[in-house]
Amino acid sequence: MSQQDFIIWVFCWVDENLAELQQGTRFRSRGFPPKLSDAEAITMEVVGEFLGFSTDKGIWTYFNSHWREWFPRLGSRANFAKQISNLWFVKQQLQEELVILLGAFDRPVHIIDGFPLPVCLFKRAKGCARFKGQADYGFCAAKSETYYGFKGHLLVDEIGIVTGFTLTPASVRSSLS
Repeated sequence: MSQQDFIIWVFCWVDENLAELQQGTRFRSRGFPPKLSDAEAITMEVVGEFLGFSTDKGIWTYFNSHWREWFPRLGSRANFAKQISNLWFVKQQLQEELVILLGAFDRPVHIIDGFPLPVCLFKRAKGCARFKGQADYGFCAAKSETYYGFKGHLLVDEIGIVTGFTLTPASVRSSLS
């Protein structure tokens, strides 16, 4: 599949499923609607991540340089970053729809793995006020280090499709989440 066909396919799928999710409700309660449609913004993010761009800046720069004629209402990088970050819940729902479409929930084998998400350096953990009461101390066996923060738990099916994600204090083991 060519890159153009991939962008078109992603846009069509996102636009169709976004309309079903919206069903007459509005995603925004106030303010001006963005010039770039939500379907266009999500398409750019999905395609950009697929191509290996892991930052909002990288995605915006790529599409601004190479696909400006396909996304003529692409505004500033700051507005793009705000728009896609405000759509986190919608993107989560779209991911669930994709998992259902791919039949990943029906597969018999799922694997869970945890990974550290430190909120500060270990030396500064005692005085760290970030996420007080939520973050905790944990141990990362792969890095052989103790850290302060959270642990992300990723659930994938047998062929690697992400079927779930949760965030817990670092002290929680993957088998318990």
